[in-house]
Amino acid sequence: MASTAAELRLARARALTRREFFARGGVFSLGALALKGMAPDAFAAATRASVTPGPLAAKPPHLPGRAKSVIYLHMSGAPPSLDLFDWKPRLKAMHLQDCPESLIEGKKFAFIRGRPKMLGSPYRFSRHGQAGGWFSETIPHLAGIADEITVVRSMWTDQFNHAPAELMVHTGNMRAGAASMGSWTTYGLGSINQDLPGFVVLLSGGTDPTGGKSLWGSGFLPGVYQGTQCRTTGEPILFAENPPGMSRDTRRRTLDAIRSINESEARMFHDPETRTRIEQYELAYRMQVSVPDAFDIAREPESIREKYGAKPGEGSFANNCLLARRLVEKGVRYVQLYDWGWDIHGTSPGDDLMEQFPKKCRDVDRSCAALINDLKQRGLLDETLVIWGGEFGRTPMNEARGGSTFLGRDHHPACFTMWMAGGGIRRGAVHGSTDDFGYAIAEDKVTIRDLQTTVLHQLGLDAHALTFRDQGLDQRLIGPTGEGRVVTEILS
Repeated sequence: MASTAAELRLARARALTRREFFARGGVFSLGALALKGMAPDAFAAATRASVTPGPLAAKPPHLPGRAKSVIYLHMSGAPPSLDLFDWKPRLKAMHLQDCPESLIEGKKFAFIRGRPKMLGSPYRFSRHGQAGGWFSETIPHLAGIADEITVVRSMWTDQFNHAPAELMVHTGNMRAGAASMGSWTTYGLGSINQDLPGFVVLLSGGTDPTGGKSLWGSGFLPGVYQGTQCRTTGEPILFAENPPGMSRDTRRRTLDAIRSINESEARMFHDPETRTRIEQYELAYRMQVSVPDAFDIAREPESIREKYGAKPGEGSFANNCLLARRLVEKGVRYVQLYDWGWDIHGTSPGDDLMEQFPKKCRDVDRSCAALINDLKQRGLLDETLVIWGGEFGRTPMNEARGGSTFLGRDHHPACFTMWMAGGGIRRGAVHGSTDDFGYAIAEDKVTIRDLQTTVLHQLGLDAHALTFRDQGLDQRLIGPTGEGRVVTEILS
């Protein structure tokens, strides 16, 4: 039976002679020991001088990119486009009438059974911006920035359950274990600011997204590229501070010694996870200084916090939006926000269209608009790609699960809406359309692969050429086939 990688490393380590150990052992070599004992500062400088550039060092893009950073605002649970951006008068006219047989014949739904009733939006819509896009009364602040965003009303996925659909959006695979888009971004481009993580994840809504932490995992890529989940209350990153009794100087000397050992191992065994370990130790040390400043929104003027609706100490989506702006301003490459609570099935007041849905709209509407305006005012919008959306759409029929009298919509992968802004995206545009019921795409279909290809393209990365060898295959975010095109129609 073939040995595992760990067994091979152990066998090779045991094979080292005593002389080889002292020759290769870096910090444990006699010369290094003498240097360490005589001149601590010289020892620290010497151990760092021979270090090769880290895996997160900035790298040139494949092609000229329009964006340097990404802020991805994911609404976990799939917001209903028909109640936000996709006004359907015919659907409204058929409110609570029997669904046409043609819409359900041969179709399977997650929860709808029998012949459902049609569900027109209970909210008023009006046109905004030069493109005359439709916006619901539930999102007045987003309507106010209609000329800054492109609304894509023709998104499509083949997944209709939350976790697989979220995994497909963020990792390109419906199963856990693939690398996330943020990880591919830092793998392809590195990090702009070496004192902060290149890929940061912020959560709101009270829980993790349905797809779990795999949504920001590095999968088969080296672990150094995975997202760093940060808290917005208390310490942003747990255990980053020195333990009692350890000074910063002592921590530095300890890390220098550990790094020398790890560098020696990396040279011998070429294990990328050794590089990950080195980078994580060093980044944690640097973050002791950089993180408290970056995550302290109390340093923002009160007028700015008011625009977002942000309040220091809260774990809110508004706070996370303000943090996202601060992070890209400081050079973080990819900031991912997940806001849970958009699964509007209508089984109770906690997930219905009349109570829960307006609450969620209030949670995000003001802060999303403030984020776009703030980025623009600071000259950051042109180089920051902002993306907003869920994992799939919702049905134009009322779910009425188990005879529920609350209004809600079932899962629907055939069409949904997202919007994008900045980073070379057209301003004030509407792309694609759906049929009279918002049930199927009528024109300009945009798949998840197209979305991923376009995002990487705006960063200067070719999604078809960005690969990593694993299990005998050149793995890609967009999968092994020829899928994925740049949606040039939405680019400026």
